[in-house]
Amino acid sequence: MSTTDTLAPVPLARKMQRIKPSASMMAKKKVETLRSEGKKIIDFTIGEPDLKTPAHIAQAGIEAIQNGCTKYTATSGIPELLRAIKEKYQRENKLDFALDQLVVGTGAKQLIFSALSVTLDKDDEVIIPAPYWVSYPDMVLLNDGKPVILEASEHNGFKMTAESLEAAITDRTKWLLLNSPNNPSGSLYTEAELREILAVLQRYPHVLLMIDEIYEHFSYEQDYISPLMVNSGLGARTLLINGVSKAYAMTGWRIGYAAGPAYLIKAISTLISQTTSCASEISQKAAATALSGDQTCVRETTALYKKRRDTMVALLSDIPGLVCPQPQGAFYVFPNVQGLLGKTTPSGKTLSNDLDIVHYFLDAAGVAVLDGTAYGVPGYIRLSFATDLETIKIGCEMLSQACSQLK
Repeated sequence: MSTTDTLAPVPLARKMQRIKPSASMMAKKKVETLRSEGKKIIDFTIGEPDLKTPAHIAQAGIEAIQNGCTKYTATSGIPELLRAIKEKYQRENKLDFALDQLVVGTGAKQLIFSALSVTLDKDDEVIIPAPYWVSYPDMVLLNDGKPVILEASEHNGFKMTAESLEAAITDRTKWLLLNSPNNPSGSLYTEAELREILAVLQRYPHVLLMIDEIYEHFSYEQDYISPLMVNSGLGARTLLINGVSKAYAMTGWRIGYAAGPAYLIKAISTLISQTTSCASEISQKAAATALSGDQTCVRETTALYKKRRDTMVALLSDIPGLVCPQPQGAFYVFPNVQGLLGKTTPSGKTLSNDLDIVHYFLDAAGVAVLDGTAYGVPGYIRLSFATDLETIKIGCEMLSQACSQLK
């Protein structure tokens, strides 16, 4: 007898009603489904490098297996990786952290979630500039917090201002959660802009700063500047989040790391000890090689992605109805598609919002993109240029043809 359909469903926790599935993961699933049905889809939704993990890093993982490095590790990470992280911050960011100020997780995403888990009480507020990575608000909600969305408009380069930040801070504010370079817009805060923002935080000692620096190495016109390089006085309440997924094409290895005050790192480590226990020792060995080894692969990848960015921006800018700002970092473009709203498809459907446009592009052009609404800014779409130039050219041509059919 089957029990799956005859028993009453077990009620889920009420907090699950607050969140929705990740838009990027749902898009990935839909693309895979369509491809399994034999349809040719060009996927501009994917948020991971198309390149292979560099050979010397992959070899370190292979050797870790061969050498029996397949056991549990200390919760905060293996000493070899922690030292490599420490040296990375000294070398690239001129920041000095003690080993007890560092922790390794199964991806940067886990560490962001863990940091929120160990700090948020019910209705504590987290200021999140929009556009934002799709998971930030839901992670706050899952931890009983309240996302406070702060619009950062295209007019201001999709960056919040010091004035708008100060207006959003209340007695309940616990975190400002920044992402620079930004997913999805590619915006990157300058030293002067950071100085003004950090001056505001200096006046509110109850507010913590978390900055997601996962796209740090994808900075095209200026060097990336970490906030603590500008104002080291905020070190006691700043958490830096990073990882090896993007810069080293290691998304599936699942290694992130965080640096911050020892009391906060200890709390995060305690939570990890009661959830995932530790990150994979194999992956940690490979990540240590990535951070401490030759960085030529990172520089070459950044140069390659800059060419891809320039190509995609130029092609999209030639499509009537699209306005495509040039991103300063990350590997996404975030064009304004409001010029397409109100137009009619060949089948007679009116495009009323950015989600309609996403569906139209998928159906008419076989090109998958993501809607700006999922990132807190309706009227835009996100496309990833973490794919080869030929695919970028073909996909943009198909989008151009689809737009030319609108009336």
